[in-house]
Amino acid sequence: MPATSPEENKKLVLKAFDALFNKRDYAAAERFWSDRYIQHSAHIPPGRDGLFNLVRGLPGTLRYENHLILAEANYVIAHGRFSGHGRPRSWIAADIVRFEDGKLAEHWDVLQDEATQAESLSGLPMFGEGFPV
Repeated sequence: MPATSPEENKKLVLKAFDALFNKRDYAAAERFWSDRYIQHSAHIPPGRDGLFNLVRGLPGTLRYENHLILAEANYVIAHGRFSGHGRPRSWIAADIVRFEDGKLAEHWDVLQDEATQAESLSGLPMFGEGFPV
């Protein structure tokens, strides 16, 4: 498969995240993630199966929302929110993905519990235009 452009990679990340985290369509998700997928996250077991099995074990209420996405060469950074995962607070994430042969091949992330307005020393939300309710 030929290399994909940064713009195509951004679209692919959003489609992949929607298929896996929001729709739980594992067959569709397999088309986006490489079978040689490398996982650097401390929160996710290795490989594509590690990620998919983690998601299978999470509540059906899990949702991913994207706020900002940037791409350069074969890397994409997505700033988003994971909610409904069974923990008291949503996670704000910066997911970094490397593409190879048009598929998500490698992943790093930075996760943080979403701050309330009372906790935000800046007075600004971590995601979007408002604070969580």
